[in-house]
Amino acid sequence: MSTQAAAAVETKTPLLKSRLGSFLAVVPLSIWVINHLWDNLSAFNGADAWQKSVTTYANPFSQVFTFLIVLLPLLMHTGWGLVRLFSFRPNNARYNNYGNLKYILQRITAVGVLAFLGAHIWLAFLYPRLVLGHPEAFDDIAREMHHHAPTLVVYLLGTLGTSYHLANGLQGFAMGWGLLSSERSMRKFEPVVIILFLVLTAMSWAVIYALYTAGAAFSPVGATPP
Repeated sequence: MSTQAAAAVETKTPLLKSRLGSFLAVVPLSIWVINHLWDNLSAFNGADAWQKSVTTYANPFSQVFTFLIVLLPLLMHTGWGLVRLFSFRPNNARYNNYGNLKYILQRITAVGVLAFLGAHIWLAFLYPRLVLGHPEAFDDIAREMHHHAPTLVVYLLGTLGTSYHLANGLQGFAMGWGLLSSERSMRKFEPVVIILFLVLTAMSWAVIYALYTAGAAFSPVGATPP
């Protein structure tokens, strides 16, 4: 292989890794997040509707498939993101502009979203099924949301960070894949990012409100029944 060919391969490799990382972030995970939020909105229709939409699967294979299309891309994107995070060097003091602010917020929210999704997947999906032997109960999450303030705060902030990270990541995805190639096209795409962020946040907080409201009917854990 010639020196020029080798240099071309080395140049393409980071680009391919970057595109693969952004693809795994945007395509399967974004679809899952939006679908997951939509299913959780059934909390407004009560416990039975929520259990059917969120925790019931047609067969064990669909449950495993859902788990794989969420966990594997998440693990791969996490590894890719950690590499970028450790190479991150903020320069906001020198370049104090809107784009740079979005860049640093994307990196900060990545850490929070990783912690939030890790805890959420374990507590709401893995632990109930693997340890308790059944899916998460509506009563449990509604009770925690209403009577346990840290849970409420974590979900409010976690979903806010997730909404921002996903919406802003969509712009990064479009840039990485050459869909946005100029400053003008990026500015024109900015309203799409803002609208998506607001819609995802509204959906998330609507779910939290529905669970919080329903939780008023349940006594706190450890409370003496009336």
